[in-house]
Amino acid sequence: MVDIATRVWNHKWKIDPIVRSLIDTDFYKLLMCQSVFRNKPDTRVTFSLINRTKSIRLAELVDEGELREQLDHIRSLSLSRGEGTWLRGNTFYGKRQMFRPDFMEWFENLSLPPYHLEKRDGQFELTFEGAWPEVMLWEIPALAVLMELRSRAVLKDMAKFELQVLYARAMTRTWEKVEHLRTLNNLALADFGTRRRHSFLWQDWCVQAMTEGLGPAFVGTSNCLIAKNRDLEAIGTNAHELPMVYSALAETDEELAEAPYRVLADWHEEHDGNLRIILPDTYGTKQFLDNAPDWLAGWTGIRIDSGDPAEGAETAIRWWQDRGEDPTEKLIIFSDGLDVDKITELHARFTGRARISFGWGTMMTNDFRGLVPGDGLAPFSLVCKAVSANGRATVKLSDNPRKAMGPAEEIQRYKRVFGVGHQQEMDVIV
Repeated sequence: MVDIATRVWNHKWKIDPIVRSLIDTDFYKLLMCQSVFRNKPDTRVTFSLINRTKSIRLAELVDEGELREQLDHIRSLSLSRGEGTWLRGNTFYGKRQMFRPDFMEWFENLSLPPYHLEKRDGQFELTFEGAWPEVMLWEIPALAVLMELRSRAVLKDMAKFELQVLYARAMTRTWEKVEHLRTLNNLALADFGTRRRHSFLWQDWCVQAMTEGLGPAFVGTSNCLIAKNRDLEAIGTNAHELPMVYSALAETDEELAEAPYRVLADWHEEHDGNLRIILPDTYGTKQFLDNAPDWLAGWTGIRIDSGDPAEGAETAIRWWQDRGEDPTEKLIIFSDGLDVDKITELHARFTGRARISFGWGTMMTNDFRGLVPGDGLAPFSLVCKAVSANGRATVKLSDNPRKAMGPAEEIQRYKRVFGVGHQQEMDVIV
């Protein structure tokens, strides 16, 4: 097991690349990338860094030169032979050769495109522009780099003994969470913590802790590199990025209203089984389900990623019942802002009413709250989103208006087209 404190201490003298592999990313990025490569390869998109927690002034914490060095290192990476072999030959979700030969040939020859970086008002303006299949692969490594550089900035003046104690306390906290969760019968939980992790080494340690502590209840990790190295299941399906870009490409309000379903029609042709998971909240869960075509009710399940998770699950259960489906055969994946208490509460409420699973993210891989003076390692909400497609702004409404993004006039237009009325605001922690 790696001595994390010693590695952190040694960062002072030696460059230690944060991202060492193009598969140090979430599995759903690769699944979506293959779908985009097939269906929308010529779409031009722009991704942009968005710090929702304005009080964290990243450009005053993180050295711009070091950030550029890390980003430039990522641009130098290409898929290794072993990584290509793992993606080509492994079984994912029971399917051999999940990734098609034409996609793999393209991916094996890919280097990530250039980035644009500026400082403005204490924040970094970091953008990526180009062909959608290429640019989308910047999202996860860019977030991981910034989160870890922030951690390094906070820890850089700590002595070695202080670091040992810090990580001992964090490990104890993590293990106490694992001990609590293993008391839950029939738990199914995966690591979703790559994008806002404390560091790669810490995420890897957390995955090892869950593997040992939870046994079969730990079903895998979203991180492809860790899945490969630890011989675990790679977990993930799709994300808001797909309907956001498809919707931006719509020419009329009628096409806009249909865009979220066109995305899933393309996905339906490509995947089956547990990869057919609906993510309905991009433009409001209730409105999405009310207008959904009947064939979507036959999909395997749904992922709840914003708003009140219990309310979202109840909405899904009612929808399945109204469409003549048996909710106990459906899968509900909770993935928004989870920690032990919320997982326990949702597990108790919905066990037996549906198959349930949890994608545990930031509060597993970056819970250092209260462990340094000033709480300088507390997690915060940093995202990297597609902000335009072919020159048109993208929009996300979410089930929590505090997560909405896009130009104000377009947000109002999308609310009108999708019939989104009043929404309850909830704090955005991560």
